[in-house]
Amino acid sequence: MSPSESFPGLHAWLDTPLGRYVMAWEESCVDALVADIFGYNAVQLGLPEADFLRANRMPLRFRAGAGEVQLETDLEALPFAANSLDLVVLPHVLEFAGHPHQVLREVERVLVADGHVIIAGFNPLSLFGLRRTLARECGAYPWHGQYLSPGRLKDWLALLSFEIGTQRSGCFVPAMEQQKWIDRLGLLDRAGSRWWPIGGGVYVIHAIKRVHGMRLIMPRWDRKARARALAPIIQRTGGIPDTSPRKTTDENDFGRD
Repeated sequence: MSPSESFPGLHAWLDTPLGRYVMAWEESCVDALVADIFGYNAVQLGLPEADFLRANRMPLRFRAGAGEVQLETDLEALPFAANSLDLVVLPHVLEFAGHPHQVLREVERVLVADGHVIIAGFNPLSLFGLRRTLARECGAYPWHGQYLSPGRLKDWLALLSFEIGTQRSGCFVPAMEQQKWIDRLGLLDRAGSRWWPIGGGVYVIHAIKRVHGMRLIMPRWDRKARARALAPIIQRTGGIPDTSPRKTTDENDFGRD
């Protein structure tokens, strides 16, 4: 399956000035995050045109999904064993998946305890979200997707016992296709990250899978039973029992005589 068949218009959009602008920011952001994540197995699901694992140093790194990938798979039914992956990267998968909840559940299943997931998505509460509202009827990529706000996505992750590590937002320039306007409005990226950090056109969220340990609590009656079993048979006086020899009745009587 070619990239154009997996996501209609994706390959063409990535070659536009706006697509290159978005990919440049996301690759820089994800590179900084994955560089310090260690383990054995890492997988990128979707968007095979970009390599989001290039800065990672795990021995096994591959891309899965549809298109030019190492493994063709359905993202809603991953062919990996439970607790087998250390890192999963999801670049713009959830907003175009038919069942994004199921994709996240599968990611949680295949990640090891303390495994990492990095999600990149389009922000509906931004100028990109406004462009999506205006261009939704055309059905072109990427404006036809069901964008998830960072707050909503973090709620989903929390329900799956993920702990949010890092959230970053970028691409504050309006969604214009002309390179000259992207260059002229580049100062918005510097101002937006400081004054409107949640309003970037795209965001990257890093989360960690947490598995709570189990602690066995013995019943109170069982602790009492063990205490009674260890107690001496003689009457407990709160101290060391008196084991000195006692005088007999005859000795006591002789003393009085």
